[in-house]
Amino acid sequence: MTSGLINEIMNAAEAAGKIYKNAGSEKGVMMKDGRANYVTAYDEKVQEYLFEKLAGILPDAHFVGEEEGKEVFPPEYEEGYTFVVDPIDGTTNFLTGYDLSVTSVGLLRDGEPYIGVVYDPYTDRMFSAQRGMGAFENGRRIFTGDTPLSHSVVSLGTAPYYGEEITKKAFDLAFEYMKRSLDIRRTGSAAYDLCMVASGRVGLFFEPILQVWDYCAGALILEEAGGKVTDLKGMPLSFRGKCSVCAVTAGVAREKYLPDW
Repeated sequence: MTSGLINEIMNAAEAAGKIYKNAGSEKGVMMKDGRANYVTAYDEKVQEYLFEKLAGILPDAHFVGEEEGKEVFPPEYEEGYTFVVDPIDGTTNFLTGYDLSVTSVGLLRDGEPYIGVVYDPYTDRMFSAQRGMGAFENGRRIFTGDTPLSHSVVSLGTAPYYGEEITKKAFDLAFEYMKRSLDIRRTGSAAYDLCMVASGRVGLFFEPILQVWDYCAGALILEEAGGKVTDLKGMPLSFRGKCSVCAVTAGVAREKYLPDW
């Protein structure tokens, strides 16, 4: 079932990505809680599509999606399969026409990451991983590589929905990393950034607060590519709710890279 399962999830993610890639100018923009926290009619449309398709793949699975507003898993999700879905990771990019958004589908098995799929419809790049089977980009095996931080770029998320204090910490830390790296990037999609680390294009990615649907799939892809991902204190990620995230390549993982927080 395993190889067929990941292929079916990849097919669903690809079809979902094409829905919003081909969106017109009318995107049905609405606000959620928090500064600059938008949702569009396409976020909801794509999530509904994914839930329907994924339910056909694993009818007994639980579902957690960004547009549900469910931030903490109930106890019954600790057993069996649970899909964790971000239909459009990078909604602000999507609504402004920046064309850098991805569909992220993680599958937990008994509460732990089992399959991760991240699809970028604008470049037609499919990142995927299954626990113990390696990570892939469009079917090609990927590895993070051994490049040190001094020869890498760093990507950050600014956690804009959680207040100025958290965002300021992100920029302060970005300045410290900039002094040790080639340069800084900000894409607006954590799932995409995690795949950039997994493929060795980025040496380190961090964000002070992320929801589980932002990192569930990408974290597994990164680990299967040989990278390391923890929270900003070096502790294992929580797959039960939001936490900070710090992801690095194998090369950066050999250095002292975590902040003194």
